Amino acid sequence: APPPLICLVSLFGGKSYTFNVAYGVGKAGIDRLSTDMSYQLKRYNVATTTLYPGLVRTEANLQMVEDGTWDEASGNLDLDQGESPEFSGRALVRLASLSKDDMMSRSGNVEVVAELAKEFDFTDIDGSRPASIRSLKYLAPNFIFPQIEKEAGKPVPSWMRDNVPDLLLPWSVFSSGP
Repeated sequence: APPPLICLVSLFGGKSYTFNVAYGVGKAGIDRLSTDMSYQLKRYNVATTTLYPGLVRTEANLQMVEDGTWDEASGNLDLDQGESPEFSGRALVRLASLSKDDMMSRSGNVEVVAELAKEFDFTDIDGSRPASIRSLKYLAPNFIFPQIEKEAGKPVPSWMRDNVPDLLLPWSVFSSGP
């Protein structure tokens, strides 16, 4: 049987400056808690993990859309492209079903939900498989293209927008400031 698994949920702010100091320090603390627990709990065969969902269609976020505050708060991210809360649940189910050796070898890791979906071949409740928060497929349309369009004063060509590769950037790319 697989060992017990303690799962914490954090976000990208644990790796890169996001919103403000308190937010980033809180997320980094969650990440560190999972890592440090993995060392201390290993002898008891208890695994830990930190899940990084992407943009999630939580009740609070959906309420912000309804209230008209989402665009300003999120920087105009398209919540329709977000993950359901169930997507993270599906990731956790896959992790919890790993063998003891596999689970313990991953213990203390940060696991991106969308990357687990590719690895374990599952989808969100609508059948989609959102791109990882560190994939060009996610980053380009949400951050890079809007900046290009703002500076150039014209839209990014569709041939470029429609052909962004699902290439993961290394975590080190995100370790600097804003």
